[in-house]
Formats: sequence, C-alpha cells, structure tokens
Amino acid sequence: MKPCPAKKTKTVAILVETSTSWGRRIIQGISQYAKEHGAWHLFVEPRGMEERLQLPPQWQGDGIIARINSDEMAARMDLLNIPVVNISGIHIPKAKFPKITTDDNMRASLAIEHFTERGFRHFAYFSLRGLSYVAAQRDAFVQAARKFGSECPSFEAKPQHGAEPAWNTDIKKIGRWLKTLPLPTGILTWNAGCGRTIIHAAKEAGFLIPEDIAIISGTDDDLFCDSTQPPLSAVLVDAVSIGFQAAQTLDQRMRSGKKPPSLQLVPPLRVVLRQSSDSLAIHDMGLAKSMTFIRSHATEPIQVDHVSGFVGLSRRALERKFHYFLGRSPAEEIRRIRLEKAKELLQDTVIDIPNVARNAGFSSPEYFAYYFKSQMKITPLQFRKKSFLQQPTSKRPEATAQRPHSNSIVG
Repeated sequence: MKPCPAKKTKTVAILVETSTSWGRRIIQGISQYAKEHGAWHLFVEPRGMEERLQLPPQWQGDGIIARINSDEMAARMDLLNIPVVNISGIHIPKAKFPKITTDDNMRASLAIEHFTERGFRHFAYFSLRGLSYVAAQRDAFVQAARKFGSECPSFEAKPQHGAEPAWNTDIKKIGRWLKTLPLPTGILTWNAGCGRTIIHAAKEAGFLIPEDIAIISGTDDDLFCDSTQPPLSAVLVDAVSIGFQAAQTLDQRMRSGKKPPSLQLVPPLRVVLRQSSDSLAIHDMGLAKSMTFIRSHATEPIQVDHVSGFVGLSRRALERKFHYFLGRSPAEEIRRIRLEKAKELLQDTVIDIPNVARNAGFSSPEYFAYYFKSQMKITPLQFRKKSFLQQPTSKRPEATAQRPHSNSIVG
C-alpha cells in the first residue's frame, strides 16, 4: 500500500499592524484557526499603524489576510491572483475581496446603551475630517442617538498620519465646542487618540469627567486607554472572531475557489468600563440614592422593597421614577448590576460557574445560567472562553496567579 501523500502546508500572509491591540487580536484569531484546522505557515512582521503594508519582493504563498487601506494596495493584492480576505473597516472601491469587519451599527447601539444606563440623555461625536470610515462610525452613532430621541452634534478635527488627531489640534476650539453642548453629555470618539484629545480639552475648559462629559473610545486599546487620565472607557470589538472568520473564509477560498459572502459584520463584545464614563448622570436625589444603594448591595439578596425602604419611597413611586428616568424597573436594574458583576468575575477570575453566580448575587446557578444566556445570547462558559482569548497573556487570570510574590527575587 502506498503511503498517503503529505498534506501541503499553506503559506498565508497577514498584512495587519502589530502596534495596536486590535491588530494583535486579529492575528491571534487567525493563529487560533490555523492551529485548529491544519497547520499554516504564517508570514507576519512587526508593523506600525501607518507603515506601508506590503509583501517582500518575490514572495510566494497561497493566500492573504490584509487590512486593505487604499486603492493602490487593493490593486497590488489583485495582481497576485491568489485568494485575499479584507479585514479593514475602510471602504475601498477597488477592493472587491470578501470583507469581515466590525458592525458599526452595533457599536453605536452599545455606546448609546452604555450612556443611557448611566442616565445620559445628550450625546455627541468627536470625528476626524475627511476620513470616510470615521464618518461611517459617526453616522451610525448619530442615527442611534436619534432613535433614542436626541440630536448628536459632532466636531471634526484635522487628522495626522491617518486616523489620529494632529498634534497641534486647537484644544481651546474644542473646549468652546464642548461649552455649546447640553450637560451632562456622553461623547463617542473614533479611537483612543481622539479620546485623549477630548479629555485634554474638557479639562482645560473646566469640565468634570465623567460628571459633565463622559467619554468612550470606539475601539479599545488597553495600553493607551489605561494610560489616559482618567482612564478611557472603550468599545471592545471582537477582533479575535474577525481574525478567526477571516481565516475560515480564506481557507474556504483556498480549498474550493468559491467566493464567500462579500461582507460579514461581526458585533462588538461590550464596553470596557473605565473612569471616563463611570458616572450616573442623574439629578433626581431619590433615584440617585436608589442607584447608589443598588450598586453597593446588588450582590446581596436584596429585593425592590429593600431599595424603596432605604430611600423612603413607596415601591410604586420608586418604579415610576426608574421608568421615567431610566426606562427600566428597579428589579431590572438589580439584575443588570448582577450581570455586570458576573461578567467581571468570568473575565478576571477562574472561579467555577456556581460560585460566579453566588458572588454576583444570583439566587441559584440555574437561574444565573438562564438569565445570562437570555441577555448575552451565549452561555457563561462560552463568554469566559471568548473573553479569555481577548485578553493579553499577562492579564489572563492563570497568568496572574503564576506570578512570583512581590518579595520574590527574579533573575
């Protein structure tokens, strides 16, 4: 019997910047698919955000996954005559390749939901002039705000080196724009660089963050978002899934030659809460007192009657306030806070699911599993796995657990 011929290893190029959390998570998703579905030889090099993404001369391979950012790059990819998958959010007319990217409408809805859960009723967007992909995110946010019944003014700053605000952006001019907004206002920005600019301008103009101006970056870059003062909340896009789906799509094309759907939109995961938006924009004292009590005691076996008793309101009066200001009941708010605590425990610890339920305040693991899936559309275990993949290795719970104690000597 003749031995089976060795399976040819596919060579795949990844043309994505490695200097951002987004780019590194994309590569992580591609690598995960390659490990699970047959070894690929991955060609990937360290790249900055604005470096030219191109292949070495005479490179030969079977497929490419790329952030295609220009007509010129699209034309170069087309000349290679091999399968290409595009993961860029930029609309490039000449890029006719299958495309997997983040759903801007879902990102906008997530940001509006985050603001409204904290009592904000006014919204604005900090944009970059002349960039169509930034305008697409802005337009989605404006539409989401209008569905909520609010107008959404925007400010356009001059970009520098692509999608970053210029170093000499007029901070005082931005401050004057901020003074035209009704307070408190929730602002979505294109990225962490834009968020940092708004924080600077708001401080210079005398605004409190997040009490007057709450800020969310449209994309989470943990290094830059953590390093701002205050730390910047951000939408965590599902870059690992984008990378995984891009690899899956490329694999299908390399195997069969069939062209997959031209556009696949991946919803973002959540808003990573940091200090820049961690506020309750509520001016009704009874409601503010209720929310403080719920935040402090939600993981305990409290009920709505405990809340109404604490603030000195009848249950009916308390429920009217909640529905009027927040659009939900006190019981729904208690469950929402418990859900957020459970998500935090699933992401940041390795304790088992029954103890996650108990520590988050749910009455039983069974009810927790039912409620979690009804809200998140995945099970707690699936959420933990997905969140684990999104975290930098150094921040994963088991990595933290293995670090030496602070008094250890490390050579």
